[in-house]
Amino acid sequence: MTTASKRVAAGDASTGRDATDPGPTGSRTGPRWSTRAAVLVGLAALLVACVALSLAIGARTIALADVWNAVVHHAPTRDGQIVRELRAPRTWLGIEVGVALGVAGTLMQAMTRNPLADPGLLGVNAGAATAVVTGIVVFGIGSFGGYVWLAFAGAAAALLLVHALGGRGGSASPVRLALAGTAISATLTAIVGGMVLLDPGAFETFRAWEVGSLTARGPSVAGPVAVFVIVGGFAALALARPLNALALGDDTGRALGAHVGRTRAAAFAAIALLSGAATAAAGPIGFLGLTVPHMARALMGPDHRWVLPCAALLGPCLLLAADVLGRVVDRPGEIQVGVVAAILGAPVFIALVRRRRIAAL
Repeated sequence: MTTASKRVAAGDASTGRDATDPGPTGSRTGPRWSTRAAVLVGLAALLVACVALSLAIGARTIALADVWNAVVHHAPTRDGQIVRELRAPRTWLGIEVGVALGVAGTLMQAMTRNPLADPGLLGVNAGAATAVVTGIVVFGIGSFGGYVWLAFAGAAAALLLVHALGGRGGSASPVRLALAGTAISATLTAIVGGMVLLDPGAFETFRAWEVGSLTARGPSVAGPVAVFVIVGGFAALALARPLNALALGDDTGRALGAHVGRTRAAAFAAIALLSGAATAAAGPIGFLGLTVPHMARALMGPDHRWVLPCAALLGPCLLLAADVLGRVVDRPGEIQVGVVAAILGAPVFIALVRRRRIAAL
């Protein structure tokens, strides 16, 4: 290793930064520390506002004062019962799913260095769908509580298969991972299509999960999902520094002290926990895991130590906003959040593409 490389790998001792720290200022590395912190505080406030709207707005609009009394003072009124028993679990699940998809999408794009990576690219949606359909057709499972465990197992199994195929020969390159994920997704999607065509009853049951929704999911769904999201979220934050190193390429990442194989394996485990649980609970929700990482990088720059927390706040904000909008536009009915997220996410992503050139990550 040359003297210059040693200095890069060791970091700048005079500034106290290591080699994976992109630095606090400068046009190449994103906004200042204070600006990033202010953005996170603003997003946290926005999330609180989205939660309040989610609890207040629906087929029946409830005043914010009554929402407060229902949540804090457990007011024994009809509105209080609606808030506590129907909207609070739905809102809590929306926060969990939004955090999971936002962070998982960021991990996927960082690990594969593919700006178009989302839970569908690595077989998560297809694996979860195959497990759900199998449970419906073979075991007759018809509850969302049963779907959670089946879908999570299917998503995790698909990710493991992608990693095994993409990493065959000891080199899990981003291109090989993307190709393996595409091939497995296509195969599993064909299997799902054949199974639901042979069993019309299974198709009707599967359709309720596949559309992507937060309705009819109680504490039996939100509880297990919370465990997966917490564990996967902390694992993702622990990977922020090595992901910064791998963003420069595998060889440079090794020179900077990052263990490429170990980092990718840990990232796959975190993605399995996050996207598997989110897809299991709410069904495949498109564009959220694709769009949120781009928005987070636009606000925070390339440093994953800031991008991951930003994505964890942006995800639930967008998902809850989409859920509220779906309740408003078709009162007294509603449009499922998966449909609204796709309608809103597609133009946002197109605008991001047109505004700035998306390069390889």
